[in-house]
Amino acid sequence: MRKRAEPGSLEHERCAAAGSSSSGSAAAALDADCRLKRNLRLAGPGSAEPRSAPDADMKRAMGRRKGLWFRLRKVLLCVLGLYIAIPFLVRLCPGIQAKLIFLNFVRVPFFIDLKKPQEQGLNHTCNYYLQPEEDVTIGVWHTIPAAWWKNAQGKDQMWYEDALASSHPIILYLHGNAGTRGGDHRVELYKVLSSLGYHVVTFDYRGWGDSIGTPSERGMTYDALHVFDWIKARSGDNPVYIWGHSLGTGVATNLVRRLCERETPPDALILESPFTNIREEAKSHPFSVVYRYFPGFDWFFLDPITSSGIKFANDENVKHISCPLLILHAEDDPVVPFQLGRKLYNIAAPSRSFRDFKVQFVPFHSDLGYRHKYIYKSPELPRILREFLGKSESERQH
Repeated sequence: MRKRAEPGSLEHERCAAAGSSSSGSAAAALDADCRLKRNLRLAGPGSAEPRSAPDADMKRAMGRRKGLWFRLRKVLLCVLGLYIAIPFLVRLCPGIQAKLIFLNFVRVPFFIDLKKPQEQGLNHTCNYYLQPEEDVTIGVWHTIPAAWWKNAQGKDQMWYEDALASSHPIILYLHGNAGTRGGDHRVELYKVLSSLGYHVVTFDYRGWGDSIGTPSERGMTYDALHVFDWIKARSGDNPVYIWGHSLGTGVATNLVRRLCERETPPDALILESPFTNIREEAKSHPFSVVYRYFPGFDWFFLDPITSSGIKFANDENVKHISCPLLILHAEDDPVVPFQLGRKLYNIAAPSRSFRDFKVQFVPFHSDLGYRHKYIYKSPELPRILREFLGKSESERQH
């Protein structure tokens, strides 16, 4: 039986026969055509057909999704690693926690010259520098009552110091963490108090603003004591009140407790947005919310504060304070929770040390929007101060 010829062989034979019976040019063209067909058959039908566009786009999209997921997973792992590492870093380096409490490296507003308070709208304010200790220098602002602003123009430091002996009462203002004595909300409060007829003396603790030194609770308290004594040496019989805000309330109660122990108390203490103690404040602070339920939160975050010598124990200090006490707190305070101010009042009010003195708590409704640092906007503040400090003055005289 004759074997069937392969298609390739038959094609080749036809091409060869055609080549032998044709002229040279036709044979060459036919031979080229035969080679082309053979090459196409050998390559197969798949290679001759282009890949469909939808398939290529799908593969590219899948590749992009895989790359995006890989990068996202890498970022999530880095964030998780940082989240776990921070508690150990804080525990090993307690100084980090101290810096986060003081925030003295945060200087806002930027680009202001603290030597020129008039550039902040305080055209009846003088800038001083005092030296509480060797190698420590603190910057001080003294704002006189607004009624004297015309007389104050062009006057030197001696004139301002002599003015403290006038019949106007004096408020020593102790600001909170971060910023400087030139902070916007602080300047606005100075203006309000000055318009009510008070001298306002404020300063930057060592390490804040243009003050020289290293921050510490002891150092901040000593700076406040030095300024208080400096005021008393010049004020004669004029009443001197101490006003602390936020972290400054911790300095204020430290100072007033010490003054009461040496039997030279101030005429009144005003605490704006106070806390009970720094441990409770740190645990309640919004920054701590991501770690509040972290295993060992106290050991990782709160114990390093104590080991750094930072307590600001308002709740303990008020048990040893014997002067009128006014507490101001906004219900919508996001930094120092309102309940801490209320708790401090509940500790102070029944204390035996206050049995002969007025203790008052003034809340500001959350609808007012005063939050942590805008109580100075309250139109009720002048009346509150006038009534409270007026009674305090009568208590002092009796």
